[in-house]
Amino acid sequence: MQTRLDLITRSLPQFGQDRGLTTQVPVGGTVGTGENSFGNTLTRAINEVSDARDRSGDLTQRFANGENVELHQVMAASEEAGIALDMLIELRNKVVEAYRSVISMQS
Repeated sequence: MQTRLDLITRSLPQFGQDRGLTTQVPVGGTVGTGENSFGNTLTRAINEVSDARDRSGDLTQRFANGENVELHQVMAASEEAGIALDMLIELRNKVVEAYRSVISMQS
C-alpha cells in the first residue's frame, strides 16, 4: 500500500523536468550550495516526515504485538506523522503555486 509520502517522494525527481529547467542560473555567490540551501532544507523536511511515519508505524506495530507501549504514545506519534505529512503537502502546494506564478510572469 502506497502512502501519500511515498507518492510525494517518488514524484520529486520529476519536478521541473520537460520544462527547460535543467540549467541553474546563479543569482549571486553560492546559491544552492551549503547547509541551508533550499534543496537541503527540503530533503531534511522530507526525511523528518519519513522518520515520523516510521516511528508511528513502529509504535503501532509494537502496540499490536502486545508490547509495553501506551496507547497515548501510539496516538500521539500517529497524529504527529499526520500533521507533518499535511505540512509537507501544503509546502509542496505553495511551491507549485509559486512556480506557476513565475512561469505566468514570463509569458
